[in-house]
Amino acid sequence: QVQLVESGGGLVQPGGSLRLSCAASGTIFSINAMGWYRQAPGKQRELVAVITSGGSATYADSVLGRFTISRDNAKNTVYLQMDLLKLEDTAVYYCQAGIRRVGSLAHYNYWGQGTQVTVSS
Repeated sequence: QVQLVESGGGLVQPGGSLRLSCAASGTIFSINAMGWYRQAPGKQRELVAVITSGGSATYADSVLGRFTISRDNAKNTVYLQMDLLKLEDTAVYYCQAGIRRVGSLAHYNYWGQGTQVTVSS
């Protein structure tokens, strides 16, 4: 059994900051890439940022320079620091990780349950 549990969402004013966390737990052998996606009402889920096990990060153009993804491999946790938030950042944010379970030979994608981020004045 593997779980991804997100935390840190909430309501913030434009220009404000939030920090999301996502912790993976269970019978984990290894984790490769971890990432954050978001889905706004009426829109498709989109990639926000992804980070490899070695720490290389990639960002969507819309968040470049405002969001920072990081991870703590010892804690199986990925973070998303969101600064200079805009109204259009409002969405449900989902954590994703490629996890190889103990006894498995492959990595599979796992998803968190999502956390709401609302940017509003």
